[in-house]
Amino acid sequence: MHETATKPATAAVELKDARLFREACYVDGQWVQAKSGAAINVDNPATGEIIGRVPKLGGAETKQAIEAANRAFPAWSKKTAKERAAVLRRWFDLMMANQEDLARLMTLEQGKPLTESKGEVAYAAAFLEWFGEEAKRVYGDTIPQHQADKRIVVIKQPIGVVACITPWNFPLAMITRKAGPAIGAGCTVVLKPASQTPFSALALAELAERAGVPKGVFNVLTGSATEIGGELTSNRIVRKLSFTGSTEIGKILMAQCAGTVKKLSLELGGNAPFIVFDDADLDAAVEGAIASKYRNTGQTCVCTNRVLVHDSVYDSFAAKLAVAVKALKPAPGLEPGATQGPLIDDAAVLKIESHIRDAQSKGAKILVGGHRHALGGRFFEPTVLTGVTPQMAVAREETFGPVAPLFRFKTDAEAVALANDTEFGLAAYFYGRDIARIWRVAEALEYGIVGINTGIISTEVAPFGGVKESGLGREGSKYGMDEFLEIKYMCFGGITG
Repeated sequence: MHETATKPATAAVELKDARLFREACYVDGQWVQAKSGAAINVDNPATGEIIGRVPKLGGAETKQAIEAANRAFPAWSKKTAKERAAVLRRWFDLMMANQEDLARLMTLEQGKPLTESKGEVAYAAAFLEWFGEEAKRVYGDTIPQHQADKRIVVIKQPIGVVACITPWNFPLAMITRKAGPAIGAGCTVVLKPASQTPFSALALAELAERAGVPKGVFNVLTGSATEIGGELTSNRIVRKLSFTGSTEIGKILMAQCAGTVKKLSLELGGNAPFIVFDDADLDAAVEGAIASKYRNTGQTCVCTNRVLVHDSVYDSFAAKLAVAVKALKPAPGLEPGATQGPLIDDAAVLKIESHIRDAQSKGAKILVGGHRHALGGRFFEPTVLTGVTPQMAVAREETFGPVAPLFRFKTDAEAVALANDTEFGLAAYFYGRDIARIWRVAEALEYGIVGINTGIISTEVAPFGGVKESGLGREGSKYGMDEFLEIKYMCFGGITG
């Protein structure tokens, strides 16, 4: 991804429905270009080819989008929950009807294997279905009165205009996980997707229009993160910010929102431990580790970052994991059988190399991989490191790549202490069979999500979110709707007789 003043040669984007490939932003029901004419090139991380370009909007255009969302809010918020649910259901149906095109577009701009992209389309669509249904269950309360002539009622109301900023690793699901509950609750949305993967978001806007989402209810802006983010965080019309990305950027946005005291949802960085106890089913643990560590080439916020293995099964687990990792197939995402796509950009490759060099310099050994892949470009060999210690960078920093560092532990207490020895607290995983240990460890882990004997935890029906510096709030489940609602207490007096 880089800026351009003139349009370069582009690789063909072949879809069944060509209208899903949009090189314009969607504001107030219109497809628009930047007033300056500036644009951002978007490349295919597997080849480096430019697949298209999107407008580079700035603060002034962002303000116009916020005002459009504000104009749309009164009418949309007054729709019945059933009416809003019907629109979300049509949007869901359109996503599933266009699953193949959406998946292909995602793979072209993000790089993940096509099978993973198809899975993400279904996962993303599920949030629209779920929150359309949940919209009809936004219940209030009646509270026993404190005085005989009083009655107390509590209602929930949509918060207003919502700003959403989403990452490149899940270009559709991170949008619908925010926009689904926001729109279902009666809010209107201004979205800034990642500049590396804007076309999935713009295709989603095209389908929103077809589904009957009124103009101004869902707006998509591409362009300068500083200018767009600055306006979203400072504009008093925006009542809520929902962000998924790094803890570093999350803290900046949090500070910027302080001036107008916005409600915040922050899904930030992770440093997920994956604990293998001595009574674990090692084959199942290896399967879970492959799913958790190497999905999306290790580029997910809930990816295993540290594999903690009991000393008595360390060598056996490492050997089994090595066999499974060697069977993975790095390849361009559209190639049949591909299981590992490229990394998103050159900086990601350099970070992984830095982590591996640091670990080696401090005594770690490469069991599998460890180098750039023969395919070249942004492809990297799926890697396993042994002899890793807490003093290495891979223990403290989120690698965000296909590297599994294996640590040793001897006691349950040591494993939990190692797992919790981080400022992050998003997801954790462990494998074991003893039911008492399972309960003790699950409760002791300082994480918002814990996978027990499973490496996959994401679903629209469960609350997703972290503790400590991994963020605020929850997405998905019935709790995800509350993030976009305000509670109003009404006290009725003078009721006598």
